[in-house]
Amino acid sequence: VWLYSDKGGNMLARITSYGLTGLLGYPVTVETDISFGFAGYETVGLPDNAVKESKERVRRAICNSGFPFPNVRLVVNLAPADVRKEGTVYDLPIAIGILAASGDIDRTAAEKWLIIGELALDGSVRGVNGGLPMVIDACSRGYNHIILPKENAEEAAFIHDAVVIPVTSLTEAVLFLRGMKIINPQPCSQTNIDDHPSFDSDFSLIKGQQAAKRAAEVAAAGNHNILLIGTPGSGKTMLARSIPSILPTLSNEEALEITKIHSVAGILRGRGGIVRERPFRAPHHSASIPALVGGGTKALPGEISLAHYGVLFLDEFPEFQKSVLEALRQPLEDGFVSITRAAAKAEYPADFMLVAAMNPCPCGNFGSRINPCRCNPSQIERYRNRISGPMLDRIDIHVEMTEVAYEDLASKQAGESSAAIRERVSKARCIQRERFKNDGIMFNAQMSSKHIKKYCALEPDAEKLIRLSFDRLRLSARAYDRLIKVSKTIADLAGEEKITGACVAEALQYRSLDSKYWSKL
Repeated sequence: VWLYSDKGGNMLARITSYGLTGLLGYPVTVETDISFGFAGYETVGLPDNAVKESKERVRRAICNSGFPFPNVRLVVNLAPADVRKEGTVYDLPIAIGILAASGDIDRTAAEKWLIIGELALDGSVRGVNGGLPMVIDACSRGYNHIILPKENAEEAAFIHDAVVIPVTSLTEAVLFLRGMKIINPQPCSQTNIDDHPSFDSDFSLIKGQQAAKRAAEVAAAGNHNILLIGTPGSGKTMLARSIPSILPTLSNEEALEITKIHSVAGILRGRGGIVRERPFRAPHHSASIPALVGGGTKALPGEISLAHYGVLFLDEFPEFQKSVLEALRQPLEDGFVSITRAAAKAEYPADFMLVAAMNPCPCGNFGSRINPCRCNPSQIERYRNRISGPMLDRIDIHVEMTEVAYEDLASKQAGESSAAIRERVSKARCIQRERFKNDGIMFNAQMSSKHIKKYCALEPDAEKLIRLSFDRLRLSARAYDRLIKVSKTIADLAGEEKITGACVAEALQYRSLDSKYWSKL
């Protein structure tokens, strides 16, 4: 806080607060000017409606907290004035600025604090969205003494450079700044990611479907996208929901990055802490483009960003609007999404594993051993063609699932557990992290043509098999690259340095449904 009084009686206080654009923060100076004249209250500095309405919240919060509200001309400027200010994060710093400008708070006691928080009419302080990314960015700029809502304190305490003072009310904040109340900083927290998390779904509970479970293991090991095609009741959804149980545990860096995104989206409100498990997002097929990709007036993250470092499950894949599915193509390639709106522009990471599931036809019984298919060929063709060739090209692994045999369902023998599969997946991913440590990528699925040329050496039998299958399966250049990537992942699971013919043969099985269900890619 900086307090200034000129000869004409004007009083000015400057409080540091913070704003967000996407995941990137920026400091905001809340300038509060009090002048003697006709009473009034005006907020300038490109505020949105929520910020404009803050004057009534601030006025009533100050009065209901027992402090006098100055009956003077009051101007609040949010600098920089050319950047749009959004949300309710500026309520608390505005109130502190008014009290500082009117002399109720000593400037020397408050000048080092960065302040954020929303005010209720009774003066209590509510949590805000984006607390963690604001604290991370603020500390990187040297603002490491922070007053914020108690609701946000737990997530902010994971940043060890920050001195976080949690407050529950305006009164508490003022008493602390006056030195009349001692508030201990929020203790620094450790991520303490559980090495043995528990999941509702486990691969040991899936009966039969050995080929599909193997395909899911390969997909998890290389972070490949996978499409499950099968009749109703074949276990597509259960398999998809079990995939997070075979993914490696989060690293501290991954956990913080996921938490930043969820904090901006407001998912952590009332929960606190940090995200400790890989996200699993399963939006309904009626989801719009902004819901899936992100957007809205505030350019908030969508489902693909909320699934960052986790799984995005799209059940009933062809039932999604075609425009929605086509909007996924760029994020699937780049691993991030840029959202541009008239009032906001943001970029969010979107490095997720896509798991899609679909029936083979509208009635779902095409290829069933039990129920006859009721669809005619034109209906089946229209249904499948809702998935475009370019979209299919971006899905590395295609798996067909049929009804589970009675012998498998009645078997008392438990299948291989997720923990055992996760151990193999983790080893394969460790190999990839070591391989790509100087390349800025982590998984085989992220390899470009340059990386394929550098790291994907083929045994003679593997090269011969790929040459024979290229024209026969009518592979596109992208499908060829993805075939090599999947083969490399299979080699990593087997502990092979080079890609063998067996690795290519297995990878080709995961592309065989292209010719069976779609005439040409």
